[in-house]
Amino acid sequence: MQQQGAHNHISFFWQRAVIKVGSALISPGGDGCKTASLLALAQFVNDSRAAGKEVILVSSGAVAAGKNAFTLQREPSLSEKQAMAAVGQTRMMANWARLFDQPTAQILLTHGDIRSRDHYLNIKGTIRELLAHGMLPVVNENDSVATDELKFGDNDNLAALVALVAEADTLLICTDVDGLYDADPRSVPTARLLKRVEKIDAQVMALGGGAVSGVGTGGMQTKLQAARKAAHNGIQTIIANGFKSQTFMQLAQGDVPGTLFVPPLSRTSAKKNWLMHSLRAKGRIIIDQGAAEALAHKGASLLPVGVVKVEGAFDAGEAVEIVQGDNILATGLCQYNAHTLAQISGLNSQQVEQKLGYSSYAVAVHRDDLVLF
Repeated sequence: MQQQGAHNHISFFWQRAVIKVGSALISPGGDGCKTASLLALAQFVNDSRAAGKEVILVSSGAVAAGKNAFTLQREPSLSEKQAMAAVGQTRMMANWARLFDQPTAQILLTHGDIRSRDHYLNIKGTIRELLAHGMLPVVNENDSVATDELKFGDNDNLAALVALVAEADTLLICTDVDGLYDADPRSVPTARLLKRVEKIDAQVMALGGGAVSGVGTGGMQTKLQAARKAAHNGIQTIIANGFKSQTFMQLAQGDVPGTLFVPPLSRTSAKKNWLMHSLRAKGRIIIDQGAAEALAHKGASLLPVGVVKVEGAFDAGEAVEIVQGDNILATGLCQYNAHTLAQISGLNSQQVEQKLGYSSYAVAVHRDDLVLF
């Protein structure tokens, strides 16, 4: 672990980031949406997108944003919190939409959506298309219908899962503290900020405390859990103070303003390891020479038109081997189940729609979901 010091200048690079914004930034005091604390962050996002970078927001604060619409003199019940979230969602999205140069798009999730294979693929495809069309996805926990998901630290961990689904290289957690310290700075005046953490072990996890702001549901412990999830998937994490405009000035210059958690492997290496060694192929897709050349030399996705034969029984989202002749060319995650892919093998996109009777995935295996041997 590297502590703050005069010569601890740490740089980082990124292309696609998930930025998690806490309730304390969106609704200081828990009494509706405010924009003052978000202006510097919004400018950073606008400038980054103008520079060709991609951003996905994970936004907490739906309950806090809708709370002042209700006149309660006591702690709200779960159903009342859900009603507050329903009001707060629209307020929060309207607040975000005012701050950005490009259209925003709302995605409401629960952890059940991430766990479901079909939902996972749909979420991944939606985020991929939104980014391709220059939109800014804004993701939030679906608090108006969630039950046990409305609990401590959920959106920190959700942000890490979104970073995985979106195949981001960076997770930026904006909070109301400067980063991770070697002791609690509220009670230890000599506590020092850790600028770089290369391994999130038990010693590091022990440095996490409880909730600080009183507005959000997460504390440093859940941010460390999120950083650990991200690191396992080759995603770097920065925990920084979102209330300070200097934070976003440093980020824009490629400098780390808080604590950088460095993953042991790059995102590409981590995904290759996962695809090659962790997943057992459930079937085989035999492809033609043209498809093989497109995969090997053009960085293309595998289209149904290039499929000659389907072997084995697999569901959508499961791993398959991609074979041409006697050679295994790649392993990837198939968008279709074996039966459906066999039905549409050799067909172009228009023929696929006619065959199935509905519009479906344009590709059988997306280039982001395969690793070539």
